[in-house]
Amino acid sequence: MSLANLFYPQQPTIAYEARKNISYKEVSPHENLKEYIYCYWRLKTSEKLDSPFIYRVVSDGCVDILFEATSLDRIFITGFSKSFLQYDLGIVFDYIGIRFLPGGFPQLFNISAVELIDQFLDLSEFSPKLSAVIGQSWIKQEGLNHYRSVFDQIFLEIITNGASLITPDSRVINAMIEILKSGGGTDIKSLDVGLSERQLRRVFQFYYGVSPKAFCQVVRFQNILRAKPSMGSLKKSKVFYTLGYYDQAHFIKEFKNFYGVTPTQAFGRQ
Repeated sequence: MSLANLFYPQQPTIAYEARKNISYKEVSPHENLKEYIYCYWRLKTSEKLDSPFIYRVVSDGCVDILFEATSLDRIFITGFSKSFLQYDLGIVFDYIGIRFLPGGFPQLFNISAVELIDQFLDLSEFSPKLSAVIGQSWIKQEGLNHYRSVFDQIFLEIITNGASLITPDSRVINAMIEILKSGGGTDIKSLDVGLSERQLRRVFQFYYGVSPKAFCQVVRFQNILRAKPSMGSLKKSKVFYTLGYYDQAHFIKEFKNFYGVTPTQAFGRQ
């Protein structure tokens, strides 16, 4: 079973803080890249804002590459975030990004995801070759579909040449599949994939950046975002129990750490 069919990372705060003069769009990569890349995205203003836009990024387990479409002076890479992050984007911006599925970037470049935990780095310092390839392939002021073609060409060549491409240990993939299928409710100690708990933690951290237990927390959080429940339905169904939270207080605390606001603020008071 493919991880791409089990995990759909959500970044809902654009809708939560929506303004009519800000747009956000995602497009899927080439079919052969869907095991590694979730989407290409664009976040931009259609006109100058009255005040700076504070963009809240929620925890999704992914690695992103991003840069200003109007200037390729700097290309950034950001890794798995253990909590929400906020960025002041100013009053005019046009950002283009590549969102890798969990494990996708390490597989493509044989670089441990641990090195990117809670980091926002210059890509030229972290991966000079990739930074140069993106910069050399760029044409400004095009639509997202054009950028998708550029990115597809870059990453299809990487998986075709296979110079840095690695095949992950099937046992750690099986562990991730069990975590995703359970909605993050897996008892890690009971996982039987042919690795000891210590071995699984070590290999898991290389591909995903954190321990299996920590990733379970993100999966639970992301599944709630995807369901888009109302607070009324959350209280009625008590879904936080079935997802492995001890109680409502535990659920609210963990949700706020990953999102930056309470469930009531995120989903409304209905």
